[in-house]
Amino acid sequence: MADLPIRVAALYRFAPMEDLGALRTRLLELCQAQAIKGTLLIAPEGINGTIAGEDAAIESVVTALRALPGCGDLDVKYSRAPALPFRRMKVRIKREIVTMGQPDIDPLAPGHYLDPAEWNALIADPETVVIDTRNAYEVAIGTFAGAVDPGTRSFREFPGWFRQHRDELLGQGKRKVAMFCTGGIRCEKSTAFLKAEGIEAVYHLKGGILKYLEEMPEPQSLWQGECYVFDERVSVGHGLVPGDYASCKACGRPVSREEQVMEQFIQGERCARCPAPSAGPLAS
Repeated sequence: MADLPIRVAALYRFAPMEDLGALRTRLLELCQAQAIKGTLLIAPEGINGTIAGEDAAIESVVTALRALPGCGDLDVKYSRAPALPFRRMKVRIKREIVTMGQPDIDPLAPGHYLDPAEWNALIADPETVVIDTRNAYEVAIGTFAGAVDPGTRSFREFPGWFRQHRDELLGQGKRKVAMFCTGGIRCEKSTAFLKAEGIEAVYHLKGGILKYLEEMPEPQSLWQGECYVFDERVSVGHGLVPGDYASCKACGRPVSREEQVMEQFIQGERCARCPAPSAGPLAS
């Protein structure tokens, strides 16, 4: 893809991490030496992030990450971009690599993984309730047909939402729960959470939406719309090609092609749905 020279790697791995300060320094120096841009999050529970650069540089960094203790099975999803979708490289130390606020949940004991073909069969089953674990602004631009939108503003709200709606979600003959997210990491925790709540028939899409859009032929796809991504591409479609959305400079929300022609957006002002000029960046 000569017109898409940049390789983007979305990655994560739950594995015990120690001496995070020294690890942060090592990873930052490694990425800067390879002219890599993006963000890596490290926490006692593992590593998560998205980085971008030239093919050889990305390959070098991913190889180094897989050499970290417990990271041999680092989950990586690749896509392409016409230019670097990040402006700088950041390595941040966090309490969690994806914030759910449930410290007793073991992300190494998730639900059952499904590949894209298995996923299509499961979500077509009338005994399955399908839940989109992403935030409302992500769901708004694309989701799977028939999926439940929790309407959450951050992943931390998901446990409370599920406990509040559990009976209605699992009513009317629904015996199985299928959950999905962008790259799979949120579902490692959400499916583990449901298992801790006593639900065993819980499944999630391995590799998330990104892997599905990469592998599933569009004629057989059950995905509707585009997939929000946390970089300057804003969204991707089938085949992981860059989508048609831009980002509102005021609130950060994705703005459709139709909204982009509005005078106020062209002038760099608030989008039509912007709650406030100082709303700040969107939550993950």
